[in-house]
Amino acid sequence: MSRWPLPEPMRRALEAAAQGGGEGEVPIGAVLVKDGAVLAVTHNRPRALHDPTAHAEMLAIREAAAALGSERLEQCELWVTLEPCAMCAGAIAHARIARVYYAAPDPKGGAVEHGARVFDQPQCLHRPEVYSGMGEAEAAALLRDFFRERR
Repeated sequence: MSRWPLPEPMRRALEAAAQGGGEGEVPIGAVLVKDGAVLAVTHNRPRALHDPTAHAEMLAIREAAAALGSERLEQCELWVTLEPCAMCAGAIAHARIARVYYAAPDPKGGAVEHGARVFDQPQCLHRPEVYSGMGEAEAAALLRDFFRERR
């Protein structure tokens, strides 16, 4: 587990991920924050919603945009337990999210520091600051345990 106390948004993202895992969803959680105020706490829900786009990040972006009454989430921070995929990274860029914090890397499906590296592409309209590794052990354990139970 983490050597240092986790920031509150990442702790809440991990709790949301665990909740999603308990509901049979891949345990990924996301929290969207602006000026210290939590706008959304979500977890993956593609199975429950019959929606392949219902990733934790997408749901958090939708909730936060509705709460702010704007499609632009400037000055917001997204805290997520797994490196965002290409779809989510594209939505992050379009929403103009200022900072992304993710716990565990995803060499197979991630698109921030792996794969497509969406924010590094010249066509990317906005490049958030990206920080990784906070809560990595906890997030990886949630995913490992989830998939071990299903094999």
